[in-house]
Amino acid sequence: MLERFIKKEETAAKHEEAFVGEKENLPAHIAIIMDGNGRWAKQKGLPRIAGHREGMKVINKVVREANHIGIKYLTLYAFSTENWKRPKAEVDFLMRLPEKFLHKELPSLKENNVRVTIMGTLDGLPSYTIDAVKKAVEETKENNGLVLNLALNYGSRHEMIRMVKEACREVQEGKQSIEDIDENYLSQFLLSSKLPDPDLLIRTSGEIRLSNFMLWQVAYSEFWFTNVLWPDFSEEDLVEAIRVYQKRKRRYGGV
Repeated sequence: MLERFIKKEETAAKHEEAFVGEKENLPAHIAIIMDGNGRWAKQKGLPRIAGHREGMKVINKVVREANHIGIKYLTLYAFSTENWKRPKAEVDFLMRLPEKFLHKELPSLKENNVRVTIMGTLDGLPSYTIDAVKKAVEETKENNGLVLNLALNYGSRHEMIRMVKEACREVQEGKQSIEDIDENYLSQFLLSSKLPDPDLLIRTSGEIRLSNFMLWQVAYSEFWFTNVLWPDFSEEDLVEAIRVYQKRKRRYGGV
């Protein structure tokens, strides 16, 4: 136990040292596509759900490290609208993960001033999943530290269709003219409207695609891809991604 505590303290000190003098250049919002659970399990001759179970453990480490570093917003792609196509047994297990994670980690999230938010469509989710996420949102709503935004039953194309419908509805009702519709106006209908756009997008497992994730919001995000499978993703990997981000110059279309 003592050795584990000492190692934890040494790791925290090392990461703190890594960002000395560079805190002002941290990404405010990091979004992560947590990919590779199934392949991790297959490599070890285990069922896919074993990979998802192991991946859930990584979330706690990443949230703790992001909070320690000073990241303000962390969005995790937990379950996409396309994931319903997977085998029923796997989907059922995935639907239990938010409940299991939040039941175990909610006291720690509250203690560390983390605020939980949800981005996605709750319709169609099991009642136990909905109850778990609503409880977490309610019990952390007064926290003002790291915002842990869970993209659950989320799909960016579905989000943008919803955005267009909302805008059309306001035009039909005479609340908005077509000529005055711009990016700022449309952005208010995004499911992430209360969050800034991600500064840094991380995807694990070696895949180089967005998979219908925050397509509007990541228009000017910096991307960082790694071959590391999500269950193997560590605090050091998160630090590496941030250090790479800090060395880049964001031009937003300028020079």
